[in-house]
Amino acid sequence: MESEATKDDGIFLSCLKRLVGKVMDTACTAKKLGQDDPRRVVHSLKVGAALTLVSLLYYLKPLYDGFGTSAIWALMTVVVIFEYSVGATLGKGLNRGLATLLAGALGVGVHYVASLFGNIGEPIVIGSFVFLQAAISTFIRFFPRIKARFDYGFLIFILTFSMVSLSGFRENSIIEFAHKRLSTILVGGFTCVVICTCICPVWAGEDLHNLVALNIEKLGDFLEGFGNEYFRLSEDEDCNSEKSVLQAYKSVLTSKNTEEALVNFARWEPGHGKFRFRHPWKQYLIIGSATRECAYRIEALTGCLNSEIQAQVEIKSKMQEECMKMTSECSKALKELASAVKQMTKPSSAEPHIENSKNATNRLKSLIKSDLWKGTELLAVIPAATVASLLIDIVICTEKISNSVHELASLAHFKSAKPKVSPEEKTEGSELEIIELPSCEDCSSVVITVHESSDALPASANNRHMPL
Repeated sequence: MESEATKDDGIFLSCLKRLVGKVMDTACTAKKLGQDDPRRVVHSLKVGAALTLVSLLYYLKPLYDGFGTSAIWALMTVVVIFEYSVGATLGKGLNRGLATLLAGALGVGVHYVASLFGNIGEPIVIGSFVFLQAAISTFIRFFPRIKARFDYGFLIFILTFSMVSLSGFRENSIIEFAHKRLSTILVGGFTCVVICTCICPVWAGEDLHNLVALNIEKLGDFLEGFGNEYFRLSEDEDCNSEKSVLQAYKSVLTSKNTEEALVNFARWEPGHGKFRFRHPWKQYLIIGSATRECAYRIEALTGCLNSEIQAQVEIKSKMQEECMKMTSECSKALKELASAVKQMTKPSSAEPHIENSKNATNRLKSLIKSDLWKGTELLAVIPAATVASLLIDIVICTEKISNSVHELASLAHFKSAKPKVSPEEKTEGSELEIIELPSCEDCSSVVITVHESSDALPASANNRHMPL
């Protein structure tokens, strides 16, 4: 008996340890989610607040007397349409409100028409209309543009029309039913929109803008570290930070669905911050497509890094200067483009780097056409030729990204960037003294005194008087 009790205690303790372990893992996951994006915590609190406010339709007797059990639709509306971003909430709210209004009006009209056919013809007419609207609405949902923006609205239209038309067959107060349903949905939708927009709003357009800029920057980070990794210029080859930078581009390959969803949400949003009402959101899809095209070339370059068949050291050394120049200039150009998108300025500073990379490309092509491969086996040539071809493609992709960003800057009316003054152009220790002189018609000369430190100029030139 004692052994069995001891065994049971051991099983109980083992189960308890596993349960505690799962609870701790869940707590760690929840903490990480909150730390990665604190807006998730705020969003959860906003949903709770919206549901609590709408519940007043039940708690307060005057409100309950006005809406009755139809108040449940307000709760359902909050649960269904309250999304993470303002654009998603506005899109679903407008879809639900308009669909309910149109379907309710159509349902009342169908009920009136069906009543003209008597008790026998009424159910046939209503059933026919339910079939036709469901079939037509469902087919329309397959249209790509409709599905992208109004799919939820057509779904609610089918549901509301069926409920209103069928309820009217058994109930005489069909207009009151449709009115209460529409009213409670408007109350729930209005509550969601106000809370989502006014309390710590999450703008889908801003998230899209930052995502596109970050993706471009990730490509630049990869190209910055690729040269050192491929030509083994870094002494510390096992550096974890460099490895993580070379792997960060992979998220760009899977960003298409996220970008398309954010564009659809952003188009519902009003003007906010630096984004005007008719901001060219579709242009971000073009930039994202060009960015992914470049990322696929980078994915192939990663395969060259990890390939078992590598180019000979002699061939690498001949290509090293031009390849390093191409990757370095493309990296600088992409980072300048990413910075321009973030700051919403015209990306003029990226153009010199693109020109430098194109010049390096021409020199590499000339080198390839020379006797670089003379006396070399084919298997030794293929890896180096593959890398050179991919780098040339990346230069072309970088130029495409630049053109698409320039187009965005033109459509969105980005401001011109402030000119950057390099440290070499600054003279440390110099000071220009500007003196406001009284107006004088007879003055024949003006004296400007420039004070400079002794480190900048010889002692004899510290003070100079320049007559004008």
